[in-house]
Amino acid sequence: MTRQPTTDAPSTSSTSSTLSATDEAELARRLGALTLEQKVRLLTGADFWSLHPEPAVGLRRLVVSDGPAGVRGELWDERSPSANVPSPTALAATWDESLVERLGGLLAHEARGKGVDVLLAPTVNLHRTPYGGRHFECFSEDPLLTARIGVAYVQGVQGGGVAATVKHFVGNDSETQRMTLDARIGERALRELYLAPFERIVGEGQVWAVMAAYNGVNGHPMTESPLLRQVLHDDWDFDGLVMSDWFAARTTEPSARAALDLVMPGPIGPWGDALVAAVRKGKVDEVLVDDKVLRLLRLAARVGALSDIPTTATPLHHDAASVAARLRETAAAGFVLARNEGGQLPLDRAVLSRIAVLGPNAAAARTLGGGSATVFPPYTVSPLDGIRAALGDDVEVTHGVGVTPQTRVPAAALAHLRHPDGSGEGVEVSFLAEDGTLLGSERRSGGAYTWMGSYGPGVPIGEVARVEVRTVIRATGAGQYAIGGSGIGRFRMSVAGVEVFDVRLQLPPGADLVEGLMTPPQRLHTVDLAAGEETEVVLTHDILTHDTVTHDVDSSDDALGDAVTMFQLNLQPPHGSDDEEIERAVELAREADVAVVVVGTTEEVESEGFDRDSLALPGRQDELVRRVAEANPRTVVVVNSGAPVLLPWSEEVAAVLLAWFPGQEFGNALADVLLGIAEPGGRLPTGWPVSEEGLPATEPVDGVLAYDEGLFIGYRGDGRTGWQPPRYAFGHGLGYTTWDYVSIDAPAELPSGADLTVDVRIRNSGTRHGKQVVQVYAGRPGGAVERPLRWLAGFAVVEAAPGEEVVATVTVAARAFEHWDAEVGGWAVELGTFTLEAGPSSATLPLAVDIAVGNS
Repeated sequence: MTRQPTTDAPSTSSTSSTLSATDEAELARRLGALTLEQKVRLLTGADFWSLHPEPAVGLRRLVVSDGPAGVRGELWDERSPSANVPSPTALAATWDESLVERLGGLLAHEARGKGVDVLLAPTVNLHRTPYGGRHFECFSEDPLLTARIGVAYVQGVQGGGVAATVKHFVGNDSETQRMTLDARIGERALRELYLAPFERIVGEGQVWAVMAAYNGVNGHPMTESPLLRQVLHDDWDFDGLVMSDWFAARTTEPSARAALDLVMPGPIGPWGDALVAAVRKGKVDEVLVDDKVLRLLRLAARVGALSDIPTTATPLHHDAASVAARLRETAAAGFVLARNEGGQLPLDRAVLSRIAVLGPNAAAARTLGGGSATVFPPYTVSPLDGIRAALGDDVEVTHGVGVTPQTRVPAAALAHLRHPDGSGEGVEVSFLAEDGTLLGSERRSGGAYTWMGSYGPGVPIGEVARVEVRTVIRATGAGQYAIGGSGIGRFRMSVAGVEVFDVRLQLPPGADLVEGLMTPPQRLHTVDLAAGEETEVVLTHDILTHDTVTHDVDSSDDALGDAVTMFQLNLQPPHGSDDEEIERAVELAREADVAVVVVGTTEEVESEGFDRDSLALPGRQDELVRRVAEANPRTVVVVNSGAPVLLPWSEEVAAVLLAWFPGQEFGNALADVLLGIAEPGGRLPTGWPVSEEGLPATEPVDGVLAYDEGLFIGYRGDGRTGWQPPRYAFGHGLGYTTWDYVSIDAPAELPSGADLTVDVRIRNSGTRHGKQVVQVYAGRPGGAVERPLRWLAGFAVVEAAPGEEVVATVTVAARAFEHWDAEVGGWAVELGTFTLEAGPSSATLPLAVDIAVGNS
């Protein structure tokens, strides 16, 4: 075997500043005007979502914001609505870089409308395992697809003058013990898989900010890790800013000596006066502080936050109609038609007289995942509403919930809430001092409440002891209503003036505080109400302090408890039992021409803060699908989850459409696809398993999570002992036409270090115009270096009319033929013959060609 070392630089272009040499000199001059105390003050956030201004150098306040499903801004509630874009899994499922870049431009527009300078996205951690709690927030199991979609996202956002933040660097691929776990990742897997998307986004995408993760990698917490300097600075020449994940920085000197530039949030943190003292004592070189401040000033200049250094970006304007159209198009482009037996889809509306839209997610769908990806859209279109609007009065649309998979009672819906003074829908929230003095109030239009570092203008945060929610519950139908509260700490509730509980809600020992904030404990009280009957409800929550956090939560994240107040007023209206609702759904299906069953996950099983312990659909949804399919052979199942779930009934239904968390235009996009107005454009960015056997774990052992599968995650495990073929393979997805793969053309020989162009000719052999994602995989049969059987090397999206032949030109970068060689500390090529295979998925590759890679 002959190995040829290659350069350590990325195969994409290296990062270069968007600023002129004159501007860079001006940044250095302004840095020199600051005292040590002024410099250090800039390196910790001013509050939860902003950075300190510094008039001495013309720096205004910078605002950062979550997140991956939209731009939330500085408020975490319905008062600041945000366009809810499809989840990252849905974006990656499009395999369409131009579409994702345009969506990034929309996010930049949204950010500027909210005064946001830095978007805390994209998340490019890999789908190492479908159990990962933030799987929906990441793009793919494949580093190349993740990288290319991530580059497009970043270029779209930054093209609008808003900084993107690629996260979480690195190995933050699960949620269990995420603040403390040490991910043990082999050097090849680290470089070839987990670092690869970051490398391309730093190089080709020229991202302006990186977020360091909570976890450790190979013995070092990431906020203190030598990888920050060795990889980002030295290997990749990154000139942007590295910020901590929120509360991830826990030390002064080790994190300051690392290439961490900004501690978030603030104003508390491990730096501040402690860092000034460390510099004065010579324990931290002030040169390191200067470099951090220079990077922060560079970021500020790029987003237009420094006086006399204007940004050159010109954000595109979007009105409400263009936002809706973009989100509708993007959602449909990400829907994956996994099964379409007998061409069930698209539906012919001309022959439809009655359609049953069934399932727990039909009328109340999930459009986004829980945690920091949460936004509050101005509206959501449910599948039921979208289908009804599309079909109009000519087709009867019936509905049944089928089952109720949630074990938790949801936040109270606005339809049940009335202001106590009779002025309309909503609640009155009051902020009270310890002695009951009213410090402030606000009128709200929902049952979920979050305050981070502030209760609003004029409300002194340190004096608030209790938050009181007062409303009138109005029954929309007769029956038993479950009413209560959820959160951490003390809760009291009265109904019609009578106290019904006074409890202290606590998490189980060892629970993560973020998990507690996402799925907090609940206390409920049931009330029998007649239709239209009203009753006053008052829910009071005592504010958590440092002392109550340590009492109620077994967690080291005391600062988070001090800074965040989060709780809900919960309400569950009466509903039938699962047995009753299943029977009703079966009857509706039997009477309909077509049954559309919308199933999915809940916030209890798929969210930031915890990993999944099962891939099964929660509750009795599998039973519902089977019973409906028995009653109506024309059953279409829409799966509304951000990550893979098991589908044991997949061969028993006519069609399976994987919709992800598709954003606020879900229902309209679904109607477009079901009726053939739009083609389901998605291809799987991650394989969907047939069972849970052999999947990588998320549970650390003695604080260590060993990535024992090495290079062989997802489809790369094909051929390995214990690997199980998935139900639906990586790259799989059907459209509304058929395709023939005609030929593949590539050079017979290729110099090492050179990119390659592969031409794949395909023919639309069906009857409709269609889109196809042509995928090219590389392999090295008989090689001496351990590798997967195949790995994605390139792809291209093409369209063609019926009968038309088109050529997909696929660029395969030199990196596709390289591996990380620990002996030389860099990339190397095993010279010899590689095989390129082309097809519509990782499991269907009808074309192949051999290429000799070596010197020339």
